[in-house]
Amino acid sequence: MSDIEHLQGRILAALERASRGADKLAVAKAEVPDLSEELAQERAVNAELSEQVTALKKRLEDETAHLRAELATAQARNNSAAAAQAQTEKLDLEIQRVRRANAQLADACAALREANAEGVGDADLINAALQAELDALHAARRADVAEADAILSVLTPLVPTAEESA
Repeated sequence: MSDIEHLQGRILAALERASRGADKLAVAKAEVPDLSEELAQERAVNAELSEQVTALKKRLEDETAHLRAELATAQARNNSAAAAQAQTEKLDLEIQRVRRANAQLADACAALREANAEGVGDADLINAALQAELDALHAARRADVAEADAILSVLTPLVPTAEESA
């Protein structure tokens, strides 16, 4: 029986220690603040910040795409402007050729008129006049082509814009 009493004493002592531990735990629990509400608030703030970051990333991507499109448009305009400048230079060159050819034609015609006035028909003057006239016609034709090219180079970039807006 002494073993039973001994075991009973040990059990009572263990229960007493457990009771004191539970009391200490209750006191410690009362002293520790409940942080679950603050944790929930922080989680809500974190979720809101994550949404803002996602929205900002989307906005950044949209603005980047928009800026890239504007850059491509600006580059296309610059290319068009350079092409138009080249066409204008070509047109100017052709106009100068027309002027030179017309001056030669006028000189040849004046010489031919003088020869005819004197009653001397000079085949070389007639040939020179005809050649000058032919050169003038060719130069005028090249000037017309250069002018048409210049006009097309300016209008071509505008055509897709008009189609897209329709």
